[in-house]
Amino acid sequence: MKPLAVVLILCGFSLAQDMSSCPMRDTSKHQADVENHGDAAMGFAHDKTTHHFRLLAEGGAIEVTVNDPKDTQDLDAIRMHLRHITSMFANGDFSVPMFVHSQTPPGVAEMTYRRGDIAYKFEPLPAGGRVRITTANQDALNAVYDFLIYQIRDHKTGDTEHP
Repeated sequence: MKPLAVVLILCGFSLAQDMSSCPMRDTSKHQADVENHGDAAMGFAHDKTTHHFRLLAEGGAIEVTVNDPKDTQDLDAIRMHLRHITSMFANGDFSVPMFVHSQTPPGVAEMTYRRGDIAYKFEPLPAGGRVRITTANQDALNAVYDFLIYQIRDHKTGDTEHP
């Protein structure tokens, strides 16, 4: 069997499928791209901070904290970035996660369409900050979950994928 045929079989290839779930995908390059794009977009280094993506009954949260409590420069950058993200997401602008991941994350189209049904709020944390995402609309909630689960997997945070 030719090598391309083996890859296509292993990946369950179809023309409509993206290759993100393919076991043959170069995850090390993708991971490096996510980290490099993230550092550029956020204004702080991923290795000096910790990210969590939480699924909650009414939505979820994006949390970022500094690893070193004395790191006030990155603490300030985290809070500025999360305030900016809060405003962007509320306006249906998901260009930052699209840049970080080099694709449109799952849930973004529905979250943009239902932006009037979703509330975003920045909350400071002692070592960083959080963007709380809440909705009472089930379709919007499902989209938020799709978005956050994608973040958990692509950033490899190990966070739970259940509310």
